[in-house]
This record gives sequence, C-alpha cells and structure tokens, in this order.
Amino acid sequence: MAAIGRIGLGALLICLCGCEPSVDLRLPSAAELEGMFGATVELRMNGNVVEVEASQSPEQLRRGGPIWAKAGPYIYLFTPQTQSLFETYGGVAAVRVTTLDGRDRMIARALLQRAQLNSVTWRRAINVAGRARVEGTTRPNTMVDLIEYGEENTEFTYSDRYVGTNQ
Repeated sequence: MAAIGRIGLGALLICLCGCEPSVDLRLPSAAELEGMFGATVELRMNGNVVEVEASQSPEQLRRGGPIWAKAGPYIYLFTPQTQSLFETYGGVAAVRVTTLDGRDRMIARALLQRAQLNSVTWRRAINVAGRARVEGTTRPNTMVDLIEYGEENTEFTYSDRYVGTNQ
C-alpha cells in the first residue's frame, strides 16, 4: 500500500511540474479553407494566420459610406466559420480579414487573435454580426454596433479613401 501511495504521489508531482496535455497545432490546408466563406472570398495561410480577402461592391460603399466601409471585415470575422477555424485548428493564431474595392485597393482590415473571444463573447460577436447583416440597410445602428464591437476586439486599419482621416 505504501508503494502505491508513493507512485500516486510521484505521478501527481510529475503532472504538477509541467506535464501538459499535448495541443494539436495543425493548420488548415488550402483545400480545407476553400469555400469556407463563400465562392468569391479568398482564403490562404500566412504563417499561422488565416488571411481572408473579400470584395465590397461599389454600390454598397456608395450607399453605406464610411459605416459600411468600416463594418466590412467584421461581417466576415464574427462568424461561425471563424469560430470553427479556431476550434478545429489549434495552430491558427489569428484570422485577418481585408476588404477590397473593385480595383483591389484595401478598404479596411481587422485581425482577431485566437484568445480574444471565449464561448460567451463568441455568441455575442456572432449575434451582433448577424443582426448587422440582416438589419444593416434598414437599421444603420446595427452596423455601428458591429463596428464598435469589432474595434473593441480586433486590431484594425481603415483606408482614408473610404473612411476619411477624422472618422
């Protein structure tokens, strides 16, 4: 009995001294990324960051102005697809979404780090983005809410061409 106690204590000490369960650091392949956000959205890996590029229509930018220009990346970033990337691929450190105009010029860019959101804040993020997608044209405040949530949780950059220098 005493030997079993010592073995159990030894195992406990090993675990407490730094034995951590292995973490799956797998990254998605190009095939696994393909079509994740739709056929017209480009995805690729840049190191351990998933890069997402999506075009915004000129009509959308004309009607929505700076609000739609700012909201563009968050529409793609706060989605079940992004949450799934973090849950499925332990090696993904961040997801960066860049929105482009018809001439492939950057409109806006936002980077979401893996650890920024938890299960509760992911639900909120997906809800805020979903409301903005559904109600954005009739209730612009939903887009403003999305922008504010995005700015609180990401590293972001907006093009002066679409947002202006003082907005």
